[in-house]
Amino acid sequence: MPLIPEEPQIHESVPGPRATPAAGRTAPTPRPVPGPGPRPAPPRGAPAASARPGKPGPAAPPRGPVAAPPAQRTGSSQPPAGKTGTAGAQLQLIPAPADGAIDAADEAVDLLLDTGRAPGEILVLTTGDAHPWAAHELSFGEASYWAQHDAADDVFYADAAAERATGRPAVVVAVNGGTDETAAVALPAAMARAGALLIVCGDPQRINSVLGANA
Repeated sequence: MPLIPEEPQIHESVPGPRATPAAGRTAPTPRPVPGPGPRPAPPRGAPAASARPGKPGPAAPPRGPVAAPPAQRTGSSQPPAGKTGTAGAQLQLIPAPADGAIDAADEAVDLLLDTGRAPGEILVLTTGDAHPWAAHELSFGEASYWAQHDAADDVFYADAAAERATGRPAVVVAVNGGTDETAAVALPAAMARAGALLIVCGDPQRINSVLGANA
């Protein structure tokens, strides 16, 4: 079923310090990605869990200078909840160019974590070049890389064609390249992997064309 692109809730920025609102202005409240509600807060006195546990080996190299995030949009209404996919998961489309799809996916992951998703419940797939995290971890060997997948205690990043990547409650797909044939296989497979929520970041026209062809 073709999707109607929604007002993007995620801005093209990478994780980092939040911009400080100007004096006299109220900071806008981040809009959560549609999906099941947040998990209950941990018991009083329990240590707060880190949003993204550390990874073995040296830190991934920086991805280069990034422009300051755009100003928060105002006056736009909250979009309706995502449509329901064939596997029963909610489906949301986040418009983004191919070269910005990974940034949009990273922002989606941040919002999922902010709204209560545990890191181990999130799987991120790419249809083109590997996510920088995946490329970095694969440099230590596939055994170490897939051991982190099997542990299921952190966000995991994989190629959309990787059959070994099993389903998780929330799946984010960055349509950052690859052929239409690749996307035609990757999107239905991602939908089947998503237990509760599927977020697709990419060109709406291309994604709707692929999903329409598979309807």
